[in-house]
Amino acid sequence: MAETLYQIIGRHRVQPLPERKPPWLKVRAPGGQNYLRLKQMMRELSLHTVCEEAHCPNVGECWEHGAATFMILGDVCTRNCGYCAVSHGRPPKYDIEEPNRVAAAVAEMRLQHAVIASVDRDDLPDYGAYIFAETIRQIKAQLPTCSVEVLVPDFQGDESAIRTVLEAAPDIYNHNTETVPRLYKRARPGGRYERVMRIFRTAKRIAPHIPTKSGIILGLGETNEEVELVMRDLREVDVDILTLGQYLRPSDGHLPLDRYVTPEEFRMLYEKGMAMGFRHVESGPLVRSSYHAWEQVQAAGV
Repeated sequence: MAETLYQIIGRHRVQPLPERKPPWLKVRAPGGQNYLRLKQMMRELSLHTVCEEAHCPNVGECWEHGAATFMILGDVCTRNCGYCAVSHGRPPKYDIEEPNRVAAAVAEMRLQHAVIASVDRDDLPDYGAYIFAETIRQIKAQLPTCSVEVLVPDFQGDESAIRTVLEAAPDIYNHNTETVPRLYKRARPGGRYERVMRIFRTAKRIAPHIPTKSGIILGLGETNEEVELVMRDLREVDVDILTLGQYLRPSDGHLPLDRYVTPEEFRMLYEKGMAMGFRHVESGPLVRSSYHAWEQVQAAGV
């Protein structure tokens, strides 16, 4: 196996990865009746989901539960993060009618909680903030009982874009930190760790009543000590909800997997996070940002 960053800098001794995924990462292949119904609905409405585009291992479970994370603003990202399965390139012009179609799907599914995410749209003057805000408004108009979580890009840290989304009153404002500062240049070259923390400070200043949320993927070459430091940084900027999950390499062209993090380590990080004061921590090998999002909302008292 080629050397990982861990081995190069000598942070610890890396054991060879097993040839097969450990048993705790095995999931049933999707294909239930509700999954097939939702898949057909997404195609009919020309909608994209993070569940499919990011090769999420939980797509079968979530879709059978009647939950999905919608990906607005197209399926081509202006950035090229080393861990992400979403296509990179020049996005097409966005569809101004997309918010209405997303809201129609949410209403037809009778969701209690909807998650709206997007690719990065650095090509747009507002980075896509208006479409996020309009999607929130349309969902609340068509299904007032549905809570709405937005998983937003960093909007280049632009305060007016952050304000545009928050003024549409999402129930949760989510932006993923993804990894530790040492690995940002390698894993997330278009992002900045300091910018992430500034985004959360800005969000809490603009709308202190709206819960904030962030996520970290493990297995890229970080240490647990580095993860704990990021968790503390997130608490210092008053992030309320945290998700921690295992990185799974989408293809040979993506960043190599450094290691499989054990369920016991995820449990340890959960306990540390709750002790730090997060309102809710979702931590486990199969956890993704929107995994069990409906339960996170209840647990956090939203």
